Amino acid sequence: MSRRARLLAGAAVALVAVGVWAAVTRRPIGDGADARDAVQASLAVSAALGAGDLAGYARALAPRPFVFPADAGPHPDFRTEWWYYTGNLQTADGGHFGFQLTFFRTALAPPGPAVPRASAWAARQLYLAHFALTDTAGRRFHAWSRLGREALGLAGARAEPFRVWVDDWSAEGERAGGATVRLRAAEADAAIDLVLRSEKPVVPQGDGGLSRKGPEPGNASYYYSLTRMSVRGTVRAGGEPIAVSGLAWMDREWSTSALGPELVGWDWVALQLDDGRDLMVYRLRRRDGTADPHSAGAVIAADGTARPLGPDEAALATLGHWTSPRSGVRYPSRWRLAVPAAGLDLDLVPRLPDQELLVGTRYWEGAVRVEGTAAGRPVAGRGYVELVGYGE
Repeated sequence: MSRRARLLAGAAVALVAVGVWAAVTRRPIGDGADARDAVQASLAVSAALGAGDLAGYARALAPRPFVFPADAGPHPDFRTEWWYYTGNLQTADGGHFGFQLTFFRTALAPPGPAVPRASAWAARQLYLAHFALTDTAGRRFHAWSRLGREALGLAGARAEPFRVWVDDWSAEGERAGGATVRLRAAEADAAIDLVLRSEKPVVPQGDGGLSRKGPEPGNASYYYSLTRMSVRGTVRAGGEPIAVSGLAWMDREWSTSALGPELVGWDWVALQLDDGRDLMVYRLRRRDGTADPHSAGAVIAADGTARPLGPDEAALATLGHWTSPRSGVRYPSRWRLAVPAAGLDLDLVPRLPDQELLVGTRYWEGAVRVEGTAAGRPVAGRGYVELVGYGE
């Protein structure tokens, strides 16, 4: 599945729809009481991801090699794509922050012959960005959203030199594939300025980079990850910038697929273990509560070698729940993840229970700490979990 079938090829369309609403009303989408009131009537992802008109768009039909720097940049022949960064950061005195910075592109119309623009504001592409910061010591979670059209330099993406941006939120770098990238975002009293450097090769997800989301031809995405990126930089959370270091994960995906009517959401887990291994597991949830057979994952060894995981090779059990005081939605909160083929038995605990994003769509995505065993020996780590489709 791609990163959480990630806002699965049509989800960005839903996100952009709400982003347009926010831009028109000139009300903030993000942290704070007024902003939370403004997004209570958020779109249901499962309802918004129905199949639309796919005519004229490219489809992900067969495995293909990734080519850099081109594949770090945009793919406007496809309807939707995203650049997804999450990470766990530490301060010199042992404090912790989690961050998410994500950029979505969605096409307003299929690609076609270039025609003169009637206005400098005219655009074929819209870009949406989410910025979230988990302040563990301060027990606060902040989340915001921004929307920009690909016109007048307001938003966009390019492959060389790599850059994707919405206003002054950006990811930019010089090495092929975005293997070294600088992330910058600031809103209200929160900000990040981070340099990420990949410590492992690009990991093609699924079947050689083709991540299938269903049995129908073209119901798939092209998907790769940078699973272990070292991080250095600064975080601001209500005061002066604080020096931080840590690890980040990047997911890159593009497609023209749509979420099938039998699916209501997904649970996605990405972990970095202290033994040098990285682990990604996602579970597509069907309406009857069972896992879809296209659920999958991968274990990435310390040397970067990736081993795919089938739907029966990872068991994710819920150990507790948390109910949002704003949306009223009840989410899983704390999990046991067992991957017998890798000798892993892990306990995942949220850094904060409340890491729910109310940014037009509603989902929970947050930093977790990891404890457990690897082949019977203690192991620890950190990661991120995403929960989509609950309460819909």
